[in-house]
Amino acid sequence: MTPITEVEGRRLALSNLDKVLYSASGFTKGELLHYYASTAEALLPHLRNRPVSFLRFPDGPDGQRFFSKNVPPGTPDWVHTADVPRSDGNTRQVVVDDLATLMWAGNLVTEFHTHQWQADAPAMADRLVLDLDPGEPASVVECCRAALWLRERLRADGLGVYAKTSGSKGLHLLCPLEPTPSEQVTAYAKKLAQEAEAELPDLVVHRMTRSLRPGKVFVDFSQNAAAKTTATPYTLRARPDPTVSTPVTWEEVEEAGSRAGTPTGTRTAHRAGDTTGTPPPLVFLASDIAPRLARHGDLLAPLTDPAQARPLPGKAAP
Repeated sequence: MTPITEVEGRRLALSNLDKVLYSASGFTKGELLHYYASTAEALLPHLRNRPVSFLRFPDGPDGQRFFSKNVPPGTPDWVHTADVPRSDGNTRQVVVDDLATLMWAGNLVTEFHTHQWQADAPAMADRLVLDLDPGEPASVVECCRAALWLRERLRADGLGVYAKTSGSKGLHLLCPLEPTPSEQVTAYAKKLAQEAEAELPDLVVHRMTRSLRPGKVFVDFSQNAAAKTTATPYTLRARPDPTVSTPVTWEEVEEAGSRAGTPTGTRTAHRAGDTTGTPPPLVFLASDIAPRLARHGDLLAPLTDPAQARPLPGKAAP
């Protein structure tokens, strides 16, 4: 029998709570829902008024994974949706703006991905994102080194810069902006990526071409395009362990960037008592987030504060 629970006056059927999603750690669907509920105060401000794309993995990260942009069949009528323009015509997507909707969406077993713009201003970005993606054997260590250069470059242009892990292998840098056409933000971000490659040719590449990426950090500027989405802060990821896209301090970035080499092993093995390897830096699991929020609060809160938004520097050419 599927248990029924009430969340903020909404009745929800939460299914298969004992189902193991992450086989290596035994992390269950019930634990996934508990994580989203306990993190909601920090997570929801980054979801509100932003159409969501779901990366669903109902049988865990080892099973089928698929993106869902359209409103899923059977969505309750109380779930808010928004019109999203596409090249082939408008569609509607879910907007997760309250705890009940978050729990309903979490029951689908999903990562949350959002645009850089809000539902009432499509293609007008209110944040800039740079996705730093390491090509093996590079790791998040090299991403941190690139991030520190980019931080200073962005600050020189008057922008506030914040960092989070991708929850996968890399790092995301984000800047709150006064609403700006997405194509202008993309052009500015591309210019920054090109500058980073010119200044750090042994570390950074700005093109996606696979043959250029081994051992370097790909600075992906394309996620600023109006049609693109990025993993939302605090979303769980469909990885072997229940990793989270986690805001980090610049001190943590500096410390990780100072590491001498690329760590080996996995955090799960390290936690299980394998003392032969060093746990990778800046890898955070669901169980790490509540203590981090208690210690730091939401390190990305400035992204949702209009008073922190700054104008895009100059007019970048496409």
